[in-house]
Amino acid sequence: MKTSPLILWFRQDLRLQHHPAFEVAKATGLPILPLYILDDDTPGPWKMGAAQRWWLHHSLLSLNKDLDAQGGKLILRRGSPSRVLQDVLQETGAQSIYWSRCYEPFSIVRDTGLKKDFIEQGITIKSFNSSLLFEPWEIKNQQGQPYKIFTQFWKKCLAQGPRFSIFENTTLAQFYTHLKSEDLTTWELTPTHPNWAHGFSELWQPGEDGAHQKLEIFFTHHLKEYKETRNRPGYYGTSRLSPHLHFGEISPHQIWRCFQQLTNSPPSSESYLAEIGWREFCYHLLYAFPSLPERPFQKKFTDFQWKNNNDTLKAWQQGNTGYPIVDAGMRELWHTGWMHNRVRMIVASFLTKHLLLSWQEGEKWFWNTLVDADLANNAANWQWIAGCGADAAPYFRIFNPTLQGEKFDPQGDYVRRWVPELKNLSNSFIHKPWQASAAELNQAGVILGKTYPLPLVNHGDARDRALESYRQL
Repeated sequence: MKTSPLILWFRQDLRLQHHPAFEVAKATGLPILPLYILDDDTPGPWKMGAAQRWWLHHSLLSLNKDLDAQGGKLILRRGSPSRVLQDVLQETGAQSIYWSRCYEPFSIVRDTGLKKDFIEQGITIKSFNSSLLFEPWEIKNQQGQPYKIFTQFWKKCLAQGPRFSIFENTTLAQFYTHLKSEDLTTWELTPTHPNWAHGFSELWQPGEDGAHQKLEIFFTHHLKEYKETRNRPGYYGTSRLSPHLHFGEISPHQIWRCFQQLTNSPPSSESYLAEIGWREFCYHLLYAFPSLPERPFQKKFTDFQWKNNNDTLKAWQQGNTGYPIVDAGMRELWHTGWMHNRVRMIVASFLTKHLLLSWQEGEKWFWNTLVDADLANNAANWQWIAGCGADAAPYFRIFNPTLQGEKFDPQGDYVRRWVPELKNLSNSFIHKPWQASAAELNQAGVILGKTYPLPLVNHGDARDRALESYRQL
């Protein structure tokens, strides 16, 4: 007679190591049924973006391979979680469902409803923190309110100290493998005609193994110089763990423990851990202010008069603004599903302050094109740059794309890689081709307005216009 299984519902926790729900499930002694549900009915505009779907396909393949090595298999089902879970309960006789918590507003509504309905049926429901150092409701100021300033928030986090669940000498899992799974290929998560994601696989190896390889490379080769090199887009100076963190292929606790185990922690460690802290802060904000992805955090921005120009928006999206560092970033994003963080700030500032297009337009584009698109980070970061978010950049902070390029890409390596039509320009003009002489442009094979666009706007004029618009608030 088959023993009824325990359903382990995977969501944004696609790993087997340091997985609280998996470890507690193993301790029950019940056979575990690993389940992933593709829910295409997410309300509002936040259905999984195209780049994330590519990543999900490969991450599920990796997770199933890891489960197979332990004698299990990942069951795939498509549909509303309520219906799919009800079906699986009936098909297997399972009496328990374990999952890792998600913190998007729509996920909280969904999970609260599921928990209520299944508990009324006598089903045991247990949820776990798998993706954050702290639960979003745990860190409060002295008045018991959520923090709105990052430095204060992170100081409180460091004082409290992350609490680790250390899983060692754990029992082997027993798996339930008697359930039919859908075929992953029928979900058509990866593009084919055309295959715009062909460049993704050159940079990424989705899955738990890929995450730990990225972490090892970072610790071995880049951590020591991280503070100095993290702003150089032409240099591999960051961890590139963001998509692995988003899909839960590695947890921030695992990263934190690696830092704790360093015998000689370099000064750059604090800078990197602060980036993990910023990720926590974004989730803290999203949980406390669930309208963050749609509405400005600062209410005075509600009636801000953003421009509405599809032509300039399209030029920005396609990397045809005439500002090389901006165009390089947007083309890197399209080719790899990722963009260097310094360049993300530059392109976001350009959209919201040079072009005066709304931060929501940029947020939606990033949501669809980033493999690490994360609702909390995406919303908080766009609002921060636009000046309307929590702890936001002041309205008068307007990145000069030319100076930013010259400072952080001084040799033009980044621009030459992603804007190859400018590759023969000298370092003096690689970030400002419109200032090059006709002879220099001719020698480099550049025809402004034809082989490379003229700037959409003049920086000085755009800056003055932005400052006047912001001052009216």
